Amino acid sequence: MYTGKLIFSQVVDHLPLHTFRRCVKRYGGNHKIKAFTCLDQYLCMVLAQLTYRESLRDIEACLRAQNFVFLKKLFPDCF
Repeated sequence: MYTGKLIFSQVVDHLPLHTFRRCVKRYGGNHKIKAFTCLDQYLCMVLAQLTYRESLRDIEACLRAQNFVFLKKLFPDCF
């Protein structure tokens, strides 16, 4: 079994997260949020693009199947 990084993890490693966080802070993107941050939404949209999801319902079904927790396990330093 492959023990290296997943493809999604490799793609996200190349994203400029410092710039993303700076933009979120500048425009107050995480103001009054409860649990689903801007980074969570961004990673969901990246996953949707990589897996060719066509609708919000399709994205939701994919994330529920994956149990979104896997993203936080893959990127503990991002959250």
